[in-house]
Amino acid sequence: MPVAQQVLLRPITMGLLLQSLFLLLLFLLGSCLRLAAAFPKGCYPSEEEGLKTFRCSNAQLTEVPRDIPNDTNKLYLDSNQIPFLPRDAFRDLPLLLELDLSHNAIARVESGAFRGLAEHLHSLDLSSNRLVSVSKDAFSNLKAKVNLSNNPWLCDCRLQELIHAVELAADSSGGIVCDSSTQEEHIGKAFLQVIADTDFCNVYKKTTDIAMLVTMFGWFAMVISYLVYYVRQNQEDARRHLEYLKSLPSKQRRSEESSTISTVV
Repeated sequence: MPVAQQVLLRPITMGLLLQSLFLLLLFLLGSCLRLAAAFPKGCYPSEEEGLKTFRCSNAQLTEVPRDIPNDTNKLYLDSNQIPFLPRDAFRDLPLLLELDLSHNAIARVESGAFRGLAEHLHSLDLSSNRLVSVSKDAFSNLKAKVNLSNNPWLCDCRLQELIHAVELAADSSGGIVCDSSTQEEHIGKAFLQVIADTDFCNVYKKTTDIAMLVTMFGWFAMVISYLVYYVRQNQEDARRHLEYLKSLPSKQRRSEESSTISTVV
């Protein structure tokens, strides 16, 4: 190729190359903007120690956000205003290893809220929320170490069953304190310290058994009272009928008496 043609083609080639680079940059920028727009304000993805992380700390969230990348390994939803965890809240996060829900307003955890996390999740932080009572079924098959400290717990059989159903995070058991209790002397004490001396579920069973016995006795007394009333009422009716028969002429009276006696017998 002549030198003159090479000189003429060089600017055209450079122009096409720059145009391609510009279009590529626009595409990447658009993709980033679309990705950022899909996340709630204050949430962003990152990578920490080789693990894909999604942070929504202090993002003023009032619910568990949607569109969390399904390859997320660590999810931080701490320091928000989330009031409850619905069923299947984390269903699309099969690779989640750590879940931080601390310092929220969570007062209710529905059964199945953590469904789908049993295989991989090894850390669940629910500390500093508003949990009073939670069914053990909400943590069914969950193998993660759970932090339940700094919640206003009601110390009863339900909490005792929950504590036995989960594995508590290290150094978190002392933070599970009785904010209220069926026995006033337990208030303000660490729950594990309380259940060392008190079996709430056994006490509940005894109370239930006593209530059942009282109920059965009440029904039995009602049946006996009705039978006594029924017998006395029949006796009174028979007496009145006999008195009526005595007032009849003798022939008709004997016939009626025989009929009355056979009826009573």
